[in-house]
Amino acid sequence: MLVSMDAEELSALWRTRLGSWAIPDSILARAPVDPWGHDPARFTTRDESAFAEADRSPTMSRIVEALPEGGSVLDVGAGTGAASLPLHGRLGTVVAVDTSPAMLSHLCATADELGVKVVGVEGRWPDVAAQTQDADVAVAAHVAYNVPDLDVFLCALDAHARQRVVLELTHRHPMSWLTPLWEHYHDLSRPARPIAEDVVALAAALGFGVRVEEREAPMERFSTLGELAESACRRLCLDPAMAPEVADTAMELGMWPVPRDRWVTIWWESSGQS
Repeated sequence: MLVSMDAEELSALWRTRLGSWAIPDSILARAPVDPWGHDPARFTTRDESAFAEADRSPTMSRIVEALPEGGSVLDVGAGTGAASLPLHGRLGTVVAVDTSPAMLSHLCATADELGVKVVGVEGRWPDVAAQTQDADVAVAAHVAYNVPDLDVFLCALDAHARQRVVLELTHRHPMSWLTPLWEHYHDLSRPARPIAEDVVALAAALGFGVRVEEREAPMERFSTLGELAESACRRLCLDPAMAPEVADTAMELGMWPVPRDRWVTIWWESSGQS
C-alpha cells in the first residue's frame, strides 16, 4: 500500500538520506585532500557543453519560456555561469549566488565579455536570500544534492522568482558511480537514495505545480580512464599515487567506460504566477 507523506516528512527523509552519504570519520581522517572538492577543469567542460547546446537543452528552454527580453535570472550555486550565461543574447541581468568568490569572479569576467550585467552575492542559499534581489526566473543547477534543508531552499527560490523556478540535477546522487570502488577499497556500501524523484515529491508536497523532463547528460563524466582514477582517488580519500591501481580495478569491475548520467529538469510557475 502506498503511504502519502506531507512536506515536513519528505523534507526530513531527504535530510536523512542525504546525510547517509557522509564519509565516515575514520576514512575522512586519512584523506590527503578534500574529497568533496571540485576540479576547476570540470566546470570549464560543463560551461563549454552548456554554450554549445544552449538552444537544445531542456533546462535552457524552460528558462527562456519564462524570461522576457532583457530579463533577469537568479542563478543559485552559479559556479561559472553554465546555467545562465548561455542565454546572454536574451539576458539582461544575472543575480549570481555562490559560496566561492573565485567562481563569482570567473562568472563576472565572462559576463562582462558577453555584455551581461551581474549582481554577485557571495554566500550560501538560502542564508543570503534576504540580501538577494528577485528575478524573473530562479535556477539552481546541480546543487540539490548539496542541500540538507531542501524545503527551505526551494521555498526561498520560489519567493524570489517572479515567473518560474527551474532546477537541474542528476537522476541519482552524483557520486553514485563510485559505489563499486567504495565497496572494494573500504568495504563500505553507498546509499541508493536520495534521487531526483525525491525532489519532485517534496516540491509537489510544498504545493508547487511541478513538471519534469529527463534526458541523457550532454557530456561524458570522464574523457579518459586516468581522469576517472584521479577523481576516484580524491573521492575515496586514497593516496593519489594509487591512481594506476584504481584504474586497473575500475576496469576489472566493469566501470569503464562510465555510462552517461541522466539529467533531470524540474520546473514550476512561481507562487505569484500559479
